[in-house]
Amino acid sequence: MTSVARSLHSDRLLRRLKNSSFLPLAVLHQIQAQILTNASLHNSTPLLSEFLSSCARSRNLPAACLLLKNLRSPIPSTLNHVLRFHAESLSSQEILVLYREMVRQKIPQDRSIFTVLFRAGAQEASSVGESLHCQILKLGFVSDLFLMTGLLDSYAKRGSLESAEKLFDEMVEKDVVACNAMIAALSGNGRTEDARKLFEGMPKKSSASWNSMITCYCKQGNVAIAREIFDQNPVKDVVSWNAMIDGYCKIGQLSVAHQLFERMGHARNSVTWNTMMSGYLHQREFGTAISLFREMQMENVKPTEVTMVSLLSACGHLGALNTGRWIHAYICNHHLNIDVVLGNSLIDMYFKCGNIETALEVFRGMPSKNVFCWNSVIAGFGMHGHGKKAIEVFLEMDTTSGIRPDEITFVGLLSACGHSGLIFEGKRYFSQMFGVYGLAPQIEHYGCMVDLLGRAGLLQEALHFIETMTIKPNCVVWGSLLRACKIHRDTKTSEHVTQRLLELDPNDGGNYVFLSNIYALAKQWEDVDTCRAIMIEKGVHKEPGCSSVEVNNVVHEFVVGDTSHPQFEKINIFLLEIERELRNLGYRPGTGSVLHDIEDEEKENAVLYHSERIAIAFGLINTRKMEPIRVVKNLRVCSDCHEAIKFIAKLFKREITVRDRSRFHHFRDGSCSCQDYW
Repeated sequence: MTSVARSLHSDRLLRRLKNSSFLPLAVLHQIQAQILTNASLHNSTPLLSEFLSSCARSRNLPAACLLLKNLRSPIPSTLNHVLRFHAESLSSQEILVLYREMVRQKIPQDRSIFTVLFRAGAQEASSVGESLHCQILKLGFVSDLFLMTGLLDSYAKRGSLESAEKLFDEMVEKDVVACNAMIAALSGNGRTEDARKLFEGMPKKSSASWNSMITCYCKQGNVAIAREIFDQNPVKDVVSWNAMIDGYCKIGQLSVAHQLFERMGHARNSVTWNTMMSGYLHQREFGTAISLFREMQMENVKPTEVTMVSLLSACGHLGALNTGRWIHAYICNHHLNIDVVLGNSLIDMYFKCGNIETALEVFRGMPSKNVFCWNSVIAGFGMHGHGKKAIEVFLEMDTTSGIRPDEITFVGLLSACGHSGLIFEGKRYFSQMFGVYGLAPQIEHYGCMVDLLGRAGLLQEALHFIETMTIKPNCVVWGSLLRACKIHRDTKTSEHVTQRLLELDPNDGGNYVFLSNIYALAKQWEDVDTCRAIMIEKGVHKEPGCSSVEVNNVVHEFVVGDTSHPQFEKINIFLLEIERELRNLGYRPGTGSVLHDIEDEEKENAVLYHSERIAIAFGLINTRKMEPIRVVKNLRVCSDCHEAIKFIAKLFKREITVRDRSRFHHFRDGSCSCQDYW
């Protein structure tokens, strides 16, 4: 073949490789064969580089290695180029395999590829770091401060602190970057004082130096020292501010965090806003988190997928469906990547807001799903009382998805069986956890089983189940049985259960709240007074009922006894009108949930002003006819309110959805989806 023909042949192969971002395996092998059988192509740097790049894009490591093994005189820059520019498309193992082939072929290496190798080595076995260290020494790069610092950082990220310290001590020259890497290594391994000593001894400090120490103390929860360093920092950058804001959020000092947030002004980036929103979420100030996002938009800060996950979590907790829908539309319109994390957040939000259909649309439309997505759907069906549908999804997951159920899957599944009264199915899946799936039941699974048996009225079976558990029952397990005793008004068993709870935690007087409720249902007023006296002595207060409802994209919260809402007088009048109308339909107030031995009329007024009724009345006043009303309550709906809401739904021809602490209740035309089983 003439030199012109060889050149044309090389150019033709090169164009073929360049014109396709992904070549079929068969085509790639054809080109490989032509290169290997034609020695004149062995020195074509562009062709070899493009071929190895195609191998990297196609993740065809064997083809790349085979080519390297058979080249007569491989060109060093070719593989160096591939490792540098295609490291993101290769796994750490693949990068190291290619590098070992370079060493075996004695292909000279340039310094720049070691950055890629350090990153790959940090994810692999400890021996990789030592091998790279030896190679650097062998190649005479030991005086290269950049390389030695990269190696130190690689040791630290892999947890080889001793090797990192030894390397740092042996370094002849130590600049600020090397010191920063060592500070990060020490602080990341809990050696805070050693890190501080090195930090204080640095003649020159960069922003990274200050940030390492601030972040270190914030992660320890020692925000006071972090703040001292922050205030001394002459080179505060956005990382410094974000670290301090995050530190204050983590310890619940949101007011101080917000002061720093305001001081930053326009220096705030998306991480700053996400950190502040996350802080409000952790403190359950969901409405504030959503308001913060609206401010973020006004400042034209581009939200990220992390922002959306936080917002969807807030909407889910508040039951703010309309706001959640708007966020979903924003995600789609701005082409944010709906990966398994964001997709799972959408599924969870829609289920928690009562929109099962859209939750399933998101789930079915996801190209890939992990176990968390399946778990969200199973748990979502469970909280809505659709136990059989939860089982159907579980069977689909187990048989067709290729994803194995985990412990969380069974928490959702057993809970779904409990809410739907599927006793036989719950017992079967509990026994299959270990027998079929090799998963040892944890305390949460035992709690679900006690709840399942207790709801069904099988209190003695539930008690026997607890007493024969293979692990020690905790307060949550006994608490599930105590709640069941209240539902079924079993005073005797509840006294026994309360005693066991107090043996586990004698300082938790909150159990007397349940016991006093049971005594009130049985009209044992002297026992109620005794419980209340103990509660006062222990400083225990019954958690006040709080309900929220979304109207015109604004979430309104109502706490029992709170008269501060601007429309309180109007709501009060409307509640009395509703009460009169309900009586005409045959409703009579139940007063079993009232603790005090007071006159019946006073008891009726007490249940009339439960927070969910106030929220529903507000929703009826401020929404269009036929528009659904969705309420979220922090406590379990009492039996009287449950009965009253059935009548309200029929009277106003409205669909009313109430999500309480346990589950969803969908009220339509005088009945509830739970069929009075909750």
